[in-house]
Amino acid sequence: METVQVAIGDASYGAALRELLAQDRSWEVVCVDRPDPARGGVMVLDMEHLDLLPRPVPAPERVVLVARNDPAELGRAWEAGVSSVLTDKDPLSMAVLAVLAARLRTSQGAR
Repeated sequence: METVQVAIGDASYGAALRELLAQDRSWEVVCVDRPDPARGGVMVLDMEHLDLLPRPVPAPERVVLVARNDPAELGRAWEAGVSSVLTDKDPLSMAVLAVLAARLRTSQGAR
């Protein structure tokens, strides 16, 4: 079973996202304090948790970043190689779509 790690400082956002993602029973959704890049699957992170990952970010295609609409944060995400970035004001449905896209990218890369 694939895993989605959710490491978001905003507890209510993280819990709501986890609840939505958990409706798809084909993956395990876990809320973590510290993302583990050695664990397979998708990682949904905020900027604080992205900064906990080593540089270069291992498999940045697995990362869905939820960031403020701040040029400095977006620049740091770009430098880390993260291509899937949402703002913290985007609806949760956008985050779910981003996770699905990241899951598809990682499964295609494994072939």
